[in-house]
Amino acid sequence: TMRDARPGEIFPLGAHWTGKGTNFALFSRSAVGVELCLVDESGAEERIPMFAGRRFVWSAFLPGVGPGQRYAYRVHGPYAPERGLRFNPRVRLLDPYARAVSGGVDWAHGAFAYDLHAEEKDLRVSEQDAVGAPLGLVVDDRFDWGDDRRPRVPYRSTVIYEAHVRGLTMRHPEVPPELRGTYLGMGHPAIIKHLKELGVTAVELLPVHSFVDDAFLTERGLRNYWGYSTLCFFAPETRYRSGAELGAEVRQFKTMVKALHAAGIEVILDVVYNHTAEGNHLGPTLSLKGIDNPTYYRLTEDARFYFDYTGTGNTLNTREPQTLKLIMDSLRYWATEMRVDGFRFDLASALARGLHAVDQLSSFFTIIHQDPILAPLKLIAEPWDVGPGGYQVGNFPVAWAEWNGRYRDTVRAFWKGDPNQSGELGFRLTGSADLYADDGRRPTASINFITCHDGFTLRDLVSYDHKHNEANGENNCDGADHNLSWGCGAEGPTDNPEILALRARQQRNLLATLFFSLGTPMLLAGDELGHTQRGNNNTYCQDNELTHIDWDLSEDQRALLAFTRKVIRLRREHPSLARTHFVKGDPVRDRLIRDAQWFRPDGHEMTDEDWCNPEGRALAVLYAGDGIQDVDDRGKPVLDDDLVLLVNASAVDLTFKLPVTRQTKPWELLVDTADDAAREAVDGGAETKLMARSLKLFRRQRPGS
Repeated sequence: TMRDARPGEIFPLGAHWTGKGTNFALFSRSAVGVELCLVDESGAEERIPMFAGRRFVWSAFLPGVGPGQRYAYRVHGPYAPERGLRFNPRVRLLDPYARAVSGGVDWAHGAFAYDLHAEEKDLRVSEQDAVGAPLGLVVDDRFDWGDDRRPRVPYRSTVIYEAHVRGLTMRHPEVPPELRGTYLGMGHPAIIKHLKELGVTAVELLPVHSFVDDAFLTERGLRNYWGYSTLCFFAPETRYRSGAELGAEVRQFKTMVKALHAAGIEVILDVVYNHTAEGNHLGPTLSLKGIDNPTYYRLTEDARFYFDYTGTGNTLNTREPQTLKLIMDSLRYWATEMRVDGFRFDLASALARGLHAVDQLSSFFTIIHQDPILAPLKLIAEPWDVGPGGYQVGNFPVAWAEWNGRYRDTVRAFWKGDPNQSGELGFRLTGSADLYADDGRRPTASINFITCHDGFTLRDLVSYDHKHNEANGENNCDGADHNLSWGCGAEGPTDNPEILALRARQQRNLLATLFFSLGTPMLLAGDELGHTQRGNNNTYCQDNELTHIDWDLSEDQRALLAFTRKVIRLRREHPSLARTHFVKGDPVRDRLIRDAQWFRPDGHEMTDEDWCNPEGRALAVLYAGDGIQDVDDRGKPVLDDDLVLLVNASAVDLTFKLPVTRQTKPWELLVDTADDAAREAVDGGAETKLMARSLKLFRRQRPGS
């Protein structure tokens, strides 16, 4: 091969098989030489000098090299950390554009460019050969997509299900053992049947980009379970592969997407473009750090050190065109080659940082906004990072949706019984107009959630006052302390029937609130089944029965699942609950009824004084079925029954007077979280009893419906 190598194409970057051979291309602005390392099955390595080309791209075309070939790079240049340069050709580096990797980091075989035993730490270069980084793999991209179509579910019909490939499938009895914990398990008919029966329209997968088990975890016998420590932005994580065939995870991921699409379910990826697994100046050198450190990372004025807006040691340098290109190339690859339907950006404020301020019009958003491939997809921001000024809920550009952390906190605090929550709850139930209306966004921009992978599960939220993270080995010092959780009178497991009944009701209250709020609901996988993590609110390193969902359900868990299906079905049947316009309280017909009206339990409309009453824990909202101001796919006005939602988060039973409207039919009970079997029909102006800490939804049928 050595003799046959010739200069290759500088586009696209990465390793691309042409059918006749493979083109290798690597960007490095500061390198003085690059060697391509071909590694055979025995581990023997052949080094081939690459050709310096235009635009700082090093390339080589090798005839006869094809899919399955393992490869890496050795990059030559100065080792001068004080100037931000960390070249060391003794370290074998992973191609940042590799579309598949050989596995995880082998720490025992070395992954550091500096001498770990030197007193000067990272200032002294290592003389040891370090080959612990995973190898890249040349892949065959061909795949039979058949008649695959993107589901393109509109936001107003979207129900997101946040899931972990392993956690969801590992203990499912109908998923064959060899497919449990894998992409193929995620696309298995048993899992898809559960999602369809639940009413989910999109799965949002925790990170599937190849990631690293940090050395400090493996030393404790733990693993990086969540995956927020990316090694390569193109390669699917190999631990979710079924079988041992190298590179098969690429095909298996596509097979999963195709199966979910066939069921009408979208695939959204949780992506981490704010930092990588290489950490700070004392971290390993696995890829970008040894290829072109100052291009890819935000360095401080003393270029030896890294800016850390992410809490993980480094931050990608999105002010650098080449780094933006890496991110955009990765996003487009997953959108086109892997056919995913959207992305949820971890710590998205870090991506937007210009100099030090979070600038919502930073180049990152500008580029995505005009990109014909990415702009039509679902783009969701986690609108905070750990730096100053990083909390940016409500400040993202118009095409974006956001995880609404204020929704989560308000709904938790309200049902826990905290004071001063009514006014906040009014905004959160109706799509958070205070956050999104002023920049032209719609209620659907608010991704409403009560729990997510990070924090308590729903069952634990109502079963624990405090976190219990001892299993993580950090003396319970990790994880959030501010959880707005309440154990309902006991801490953790109990056999007190009154406490258990209250916990079950609180779970129903929270689920019903989520699916009856304007916005885009997101459900944490397992919450519909009452999954517990035994009070651990930071299970990032727990790849075991704490996080793997148990599908062997008790009678109570089956009841919760049935209830969850019911509230999602009601949301689907009632467009009033999924409006795409904010309610304004404006009249829609003859002054008797407005698009939304708020009432006290005594039937009087809420006043400013009521909204500001710190002890207010009960209210009602009436949605007019002909005040939706939306049209369907054929351009016809969307109409619904009138709906009234009554909530009582107080510790006492209350009577509510139901509103009088022009309709004379009785109000018909759809949901009562205190009694799932209840039936009730109440005339306008008459009363209904709401048990302490419960919720009811009534409808009044539209004439002719």
